[in-house]
Amino acid sequence: MRVGILTGGGDCPGLNAVIRAVVKVGSRRFGHEHVGILRGWRGLIEGDTIPLAPIDVSGVLARGGTMLKSSRTNPFRDEDATAAALEGFRRIGIDALVAIGGEDTLGAANRLHAEHGVPVVGVPKTIDNDLSGTDFTFGFDTAVQIATESIDRLHTTAESHDRVMVVEVMGRHAGWIALYSGLAGGADYILIPEKAPDIPALLESVGTRHQRGLDYSIVVVSEGVDLGDQGPSGDVDEFGHARLAQQGVGDRLGVILREATGYDTRVTVLGHVQRGGTPTARDRVLATRFGTRAAEMVQEGLFGRMASLRGDLVADVPLAQAVGTLKTVPPGYYDLATPFFG
Repeated sequence: MRVGILTGGGDCPGLNAVIRAVVKVGSRRFGHEHVGILRGWRGLIEGDTIPLAPIDVSGVLARGGTMLKSSRTNPFRDEDATAAALEGFRRIGIDALVAIGGEDTLGAANRLHAEHGVPVVGVPKTIDNDLSGTDFTFGFDTAVQIATESIDRLHTTAESHDRVMVVEVMGRHAGWIALYSGLAGGADYILIPEKAPDIPALLESVGTRHQRGLDYSIVVVSEGVDLGDQGPSGDVDEFGHARLAQQGVGDRLGVILREATGYDTRVTVLGHVQRGGTPTARDRVLATRFGTRAAEMVQEGLFGRMASLRGDLVADVPLAQAVGTLKTVPPGYYDLATPFFG
C-alpha cells in the first residue's frame, strides 16, 4: 500500500516520533510505501509531498516540531477546498492516510471518512490533553514538564523578592496543563477554564499566606480562563475558533492582584515554549506506540478510527468518538488541588 502521512494544527513534541514509527513499522513489517504530505491539509489540497523511506526518518526520534511542517488549513472551509482535498488524495495516489493532530485535524479526518469514504486513521496529538477517546495524548507530558520546571525556577526568585508570580500556561478550553504543572510545581493557586474564577478566594488565599509570613505566591492560570473583563479578539481561524484577546489572561490577572493587594506582582507567559524542544522519554515512547498502532490499523483496514491509550494498553476507537466532545478537567480533579492553595 502507498500510505500518506500528515500533521496538522499546532506543533507538538513527539510528532516526529510518530512519523518515524509509522514509516519504519509500515515499511519493515508490512512492505508499505510512504509519502509525507507537507503542511497538513494544505499539502493535500496543493499536492505538496515528499517521499518517506526508513532512512528519511532516521535520527528524528528526539527532534521537536514536525519534519512535515503544519498549518491550520481546514479542508471543509468551503466546497472548493473539500473538492481539492479529495482530488489531491487521488492525484498523490495514496491508498490510505494517517492524520496526526488534535480536535480540528481529526475532526476533518472524520468527516473525510464519514462523508467521502476516505481511508484514514488518526493519531491523537495535543499538548492540551483534551481529546476524548484516549487517556493521554502525546505532547502533554512534555508541556507539563516544561511548565513545572518553569514554576520551580520562579519559586526561588519569588521568595527572594517577596513577589507574587503569575504563570500563564496553555489550555484554551481544558486546564490539564495548569492543573498538572500547578500540582507538580507546588503552586499556591490554580485557575482553569472549567471552573469560574473566584477572585475573592484567590485574593484571600494570597493574603493569608502573607499573614503567615509567606511573602510570596505562585499563581498558575490557563490561557482560556474567562475573567469576564475582556472578550476574545473577534477574529476566528479557519475552524471557527475565536482567537484569544491580544492582552492575555495572565497580564490581566497580574493587574487585578497588584491593584487589590498592593503586592509586587510579576507575570510570566510561557506560551509556545511549551510546544518546543525535545519530547520527554514518556512522550517518545507513547508517540512510538501510537505510530506503531496506526501502521497496524492501516494494514488491518481499520479506517475511520484513532489510536488510543486506555490504561497502559494502546488500542483504537472511532474517530467520531474522539472528536465528539472535548475532554475537560472533571471537578474531582480540581478538588484534589484546593487543599494545597494558600
